[in-house]
Amino acid sequence: MTHPLLIIGAGLAGWTTAREFRKLDTQTPILLVTADSGDFYAKPSLSNALVQKRGPAQLVSTLAAKMSESLQVTLLAHTRVTALHPLTRSISTSQGDFSYSQLVLATGAQPIRVPVAGDAATQVLSINSLDDFAVFHARLTQPKPDGTLARVLIMGAGLIGCEFANDLAASGYPVTVVDPSEAPMAALLPPDASHQLRDALGALGVNWHWGATVKAVHLASPDAGAALQVELSNGLQVPADLVLSAIGLRADIRLAQAAGLVCERGVQVDACLQTSAPHIFSLGDSAQYGPGRWDAEAAPGSLPRQATGGRTLPYVMPIMSAAKALAATLAGQRTEVVFGLMPVAIKTPSLPIVVAPPAPATPGQWLHAEPGLWQFNDAQGLRRGFVLTGTQTPRRGEQSKLVAA
Repeated sequence: MTHPLLIIGAGLAGWTTAREFRKLDTQTPILLVTADSGDFYAKPSLSNALVQKRGPAQLVSTLAAKMSESLQVTLLAHTRVTALHPLTRSISTSQGDFSYSQLVLATGAQPIRVPVAGDAATQVLSINSLDDFAVFHARLTQPKPDGTLARVLIMGAGLIGCEFANDLAASGYPVTVVDPSEAPMAALLPPDASHQLRDALGALGVNWHWGATVKAVHLASPDAGAALQVELSNGLQVPADLVLSAIGLRADIRLAQAAGLVCERGVQVDACLQTSAPHIFSLGDSAQYGPGRWDAEAAPGSLPRQATGGRTLPYVMPIMSAAKALAATLAGQRTEVVFGLMPVAIKTPSLPIVVAPPAPATPGQWLHAEPGLWQFNDAQGLRRGFVLTGTQTPRRGEQSKLVAA
């Protein structure tokens, strides 16, 4: 009996790995296990669906049954994986145990949640999946007694928070954003570009509260005009009908950790996307991509060693590159993934932005080369990244060629 290639997770990483593998191997059975329906949708579309007037059902591009049929995949939907067993090459799930020949962890990431006090703290929402968006959408569009649109308070002015703020405000919803920094996407953009985005979203109607966090969420009095009263760390009280937490994501490493795999910020993988356990691989938001190969000569009973370093890459283009390389490895041709420059288009139509950030902790500085163009030079004067805003964004190809390899 041939044990299947087993994939955990039906997001972009899981389905793309299955698709790329099928291009190389049409015979090996594939078993895909997912806690949701398995329907395929573009996760980035969650943060700009409202202005496009698309609800949860309209965001599904391909139903799970069609995906399974076209890729010859056996799908276990609405099934939770409870444990990995590397020594026996098997997993335990809510539907029983299953063996594998090779295992791919495409478990994604989980929203970071910070403690919030108050009698309505449990009403704080996060959006990291289509199911999450369905809950948010239902509450957002529920008619209010006074006929006004729901007021939304967003915790976090990072990339996702700003994309949702733009989408909500452009759709007519009153939006407030709370962040401990002094400007939006402060960790990703040079200060001048960040201030441009602040002003553009402000002109759209977004209200900002800088240098503050959400301390508590309380139920409001019936005559307050909003369902909730949000208490900020600076003492201000802000009315809201929904509170959306968008303070970041953390790789979902729970299964890997419990199975004894090496994990840091994500599931540690080598250049061929293998984890510290033979026959187990990872990619996507759950993975921490490292250089080199695992040390096959590690002492018996000890964990294999790997070159230090590595990074998480929670974007679409790295997933596509990783899935193609991993499929080749799974099909028998061990292949290292190579990540080229991958600019990110940020979905803030009030100020279109393309950013190619330098690698984390790269010494250097941002230079404002011309209106709408910033370039990051390292300590040796080499170009390591860039930011384009507004009408400059079509120059991404030109600027990409100037970044040092």
